[in-house]
Amino acid sequence: MTTIEKVIFSGKTHTVVNRDPGVQRGDHGVVDIKLSAPAGVNHEFIAAEPHPTAEQLFAGAWSACYISALGIAASLKKVTLPPDHSVDIQVDVGQTGPAWFLGAQFTVRIPGLAQDVAEAIARSAHQICPYSKAVHGNIDVALNVITV
Repeated sequence: MTTIEKVIFSGKTHTVVNRDPGVQRGDHGVVDIKLSAPAGVNHEFIAAEPHPTAEQLFAGAWSACYISALGIAASLKKVTLPPDHSVDIQVDVGQTGPAWFLGAQFTVRIPGLAQDVAEAIARSAHQICPYSKAVHGNIDVALNVITV
């Protein structure tokens, strides 16, 4: 697997499980997309640029799948996720020499859990999420888990 030397484009998402459909979601001039997951839970892809890039759309779809997988991974470990857990994904397109590659950076926020428990859940979610499985070994994926 090759690591990107020079990032050319990036798409970023911030995904949360929205339990209050009346909450203010984004500012004027941005696109808010409500994503669905097989579990039937709605996820918010909040404040994308008015014309999302392919990287943003891929990050958004991946984040909807991954945050669902995070819930499944937690339930398998008999852990209740806090209501304010979230996932930020940045998908980069870049170059190493003349070749082009994708890379991804995940920031998973699970406040209140022990760091080792949160990291185990985040890693397990990658084993469950079909998007993570599809890119496994093909792109460099960095994982940062925050419990504060």
